[in-house]
Amino acid sequence: MGHVHAFDVLSDPVRRRILELLAGGERASGDVTGVIRGEFGISQPAVSQHLRVLRESGFTTVRAEGARRLYAVDPEPLREVDDWLGRFRGFWEQRLDALGTELARGRRERGGTQGGGDRGARTRSARSEYEETSGD
Repeated sequence: MGHVHAFDVLSDPVRRRILELLAGGERASGDVTGVIRGEFGISQPAVSQHLRVLRESGFTTVRAEGARRLYAVDPEPLREVDDWLGRFRGFWEQRLDALGTELARGRRERGGTQGGGDRGARTRSARSEYEETSGD
């Protein structure tokens, strides 16, 4: 699958939400449909169409269990997207490193933690503080 196609598939909020639901494990199509209909107010055929797009693009797998259809995430296309994003990851990791340094400096100036510690610990700390404040 091409990266552009993957982003086309992932650009839809309904499909992203379906993947979020499936990230917790395999789910019956009826369960997914119920959640999506409740959250987005779309019809059952519209949810089925989104499930079909995800299945045909390789983001999900489906298996029959009696009359039920069980959907699960296929991680391979997501790995491809992650690999593509990897070339850009350095942009925000550098900023998080800098943020970690500034946070550590501020703590030292207030009489908190002494010493610089290792860079990885600062980065993890900065990421943690960023995620707590940004809601991500």
